[in-house]
Amino acid sequence: MAAANWPMVVIQASADALFKLVVAVPFVGGVVLVALIVGAEPGALLGLDVRDLAATILALLLARPLALTAFAAALAVAGTGASVFSFLLKGGAVALLVQAEREAGPLEEPPLQFSVVATGAVFTVERFIERSRALFPRFLRLGGVLLAAYALSGLALVMVAFGREGDGWFVPIAATVLFVAWITAVNLLYLLSQIVMAAEGCGVGAAIRRAMGFVRRAPRTVAAVCVAVLALVLLASFASLVAATALGLIGFVPFVGLAVLPLQLLALVLRGLVLQYIALASIGAYSALYRGQSSESAEPAVAVSAARAEAG
Repeated sequence: MAAANWPMVVIQASADALFKLVVAVPFVGGVVLVALIVGAEPGALLGLDVRDLAATILALLLARPLALTAFAAALAVAGTGASVFSFLLKGGAVALLVQAEREAGPLEEPPLQFSVVATGAVFTVERFIERSRALFPRFLRLGGVLLAAYALSGLALVMVAFGREGDGWFVPIAATVLFVAWITAVNLLYLLSQIVMAAEGCGVGAAIRRAMGFVRRAPRTVAAVCVAVLALVLLASFASLVAATALGLIGFVPFVGLAVLPLQLLALVLRGLVLQYIALASIGAYSALYRGQSSESAEPAVAVSAARAEAG
């Protein structure tokens, strides 16, 4: 489905890159703000490791509440605006993939031919804009629930990991592992709720309940798809890391090192496209599973209704 509607891969990758760029702008502004406050060189701060840079900025801003408030407000505005834009585009992508999964032929049956894959091609600019506009209010409310869950989960992590002193590293490590597992489950429920809303046109509350019911009906199948998707993401990330390391070594070679920057940019673009392709492919897989489970659960209900009608 994702390959048949490949323009959506480009759209989602561009939206993800734009999201990171928008969030990075106030972060770089925070670095400049810290440099102006303490009289340091921005280049020296940017030369620090990411963790050291974040810790340094946070420590310096905590000593100046007004600057910290301005920095947090800038990050909140940028992150919220970028998230709203991503919710808008995600609605069109999910809706079209759900439609493609319903209208396509049996793509899972070999041989995999171009004519068979083409039956799942439903993308047009007009359809994408129409679906995005129609689902945007509901996707925005669902996204608000997701952001609230992120905020509460992050606050709980900070309170558990750093609220108790003298316990060593065990509590922070265990809290971090549980946090990652919890966020993965939240993201899975969020994605399934998006698919349910696009497939059935229901509201946020009903979509979350039906998504949870879908997970209860087919826990092993959903878990298998989730593990496969995570494995592909980890494999793609590892390949990207290996490529970045190799390009870093090439940078020390005279003259050849001039080509490192374009190659690094190309590697980043390819990584973004591959990750978004995996994400969109997972939507097609979950949509097929949900449609199958919905049809199976509907058959007994129809049979019961028919039996009652005959008895009446």
